[in-house]
Amino acid sequence: MNASENPTPESAEQPEPVVAPGEPDTAQAAASAESSPEPESSPEPEPSPEPSGLDLDKLADLAERPDEGARIRMRERLAELAIPAAGLGRLEELAVWLAGVRGTADVRPIERARVIVFAGDHGVATLGVSATAPYQASDATAARVKQIEDGGGAVGVLARLHGATVRLVDVSVGRPSGRIDREDAATRAEIEEAFQAGMAIADAEADSGADLLIPALVGVGASTVASVLSGVLTGKDAAAVTGRGSGIDDATWMRKCAAVRDAMRRGRPVLGDQLELLTKVGGRDYATLTGFLLQAVIRHVPVLLDGVPTTACAMLVQRIAYRSPQWLLGGALSPEPAHKSALDRLSLEPLVSDYAVRQSEGALGLLALPMVKAAAVLAAELVTFEEAGIPEPLLRSRV
Repeated sequence: MNASENPTPESAEQPEPVVAPGEPDTAQAAASAESSPEPESSPEPEPSPEPSGLDLDKLADLAERPDEGARIRMRERLAELAIPAAGLGRLEELAVWLAGVRGTADVRPIERARVIVFAGDHGVATLGVSATAPYQASDATAARVKQIEDGGGAVGVLARLHGATVRLVDVSVGRPSGRIDREDAATRAEIEEAFQAGMAIADAEADSGADLLIPALVGVGASTVASVLSGVLTGKDAAAVTGRGSGIDDATWMRKCAAVRDAMRRGRPVLGDQLELLTKVGGRDYATLTGFLLQAVIRHVPVLLDGVPTTACAMLVQRIAYRSPQWLLGGALSPEPAHKSALDRLSLEPLVSDYAVRQSEGALGLLALPMVKAAAVLAAELVTFEEAGIPEPLLRSRV
């Protein structure tokens, strides 16, 4: 597993998307995907071995609640600021959240926001579920990785704009997961190893002083895997969680929806075992991202979520440690149906909405970063009526 930093931007050529002929009706496509018989598949592999090095119950016990005392003190300070009552609106909620996750009402500006992009290839891409041709899937992922490494792509541009840094972690580029509609994504041992690797990366970021983490994922076929996990975890059917991803047409959406449906059938029986669910229908990159999120919560580092891959992993972490959503923020809302479903399950409201930005790979988290930074700096630098020497309004307590 390799990791690299983003130095300077450099463009990278992307393969031309392949558009399937014909434009079948979307509603008919959904009905067809849901009702068509399950395709023939190869025999199921032997059951995965029991976990050897991970005790999720013990890890869950380490996931504590944010500091309620700090939250109370921040609310008291906000009530005294020389502004109209509740004058900062939702920014005040963010300031209270920051106080709780940082454990102090002495909120500091966010200075070391860090984007961690996990990269991997997915065997389900060979089914033609993306705008990228199946035979170009691995090359396209590698090109995207190179672009991000060179500081390009939306994540690189927005990171420079908002003063964040980007780290690229190569989990399984060139080593695709299994085709999850008919076979396991990886072995149980590989999933456990990847999960622990993600925890180690979160430890390294916490130790280096990162004060806000934005995890993301890149790889052709990633949104298909995210749709599968989201469908299983929210109880919705395939058509309700399958979106347009890379900008696919109706024919491709129908294939994608069918793949999601078949993979969900394989994932539902192991819903109660998060590691086994990742083994069946996730993959090493998803396991790494899930382990990263859990350890960030354990280390008390606030997390700003990106798109559907990140929120799918956040729901897995929620099933491991029910307090974990209290350490998370929803970024910008994408038009992918699985994104809104996941945020609802996590009881999170997106910080940015109504822009229909489908591009994720860190961009959706970075689009929301200015709101979090604004809440922090306003809470840190605005003065109270007493400090400013301004008489407090008589009717302030009634507003």
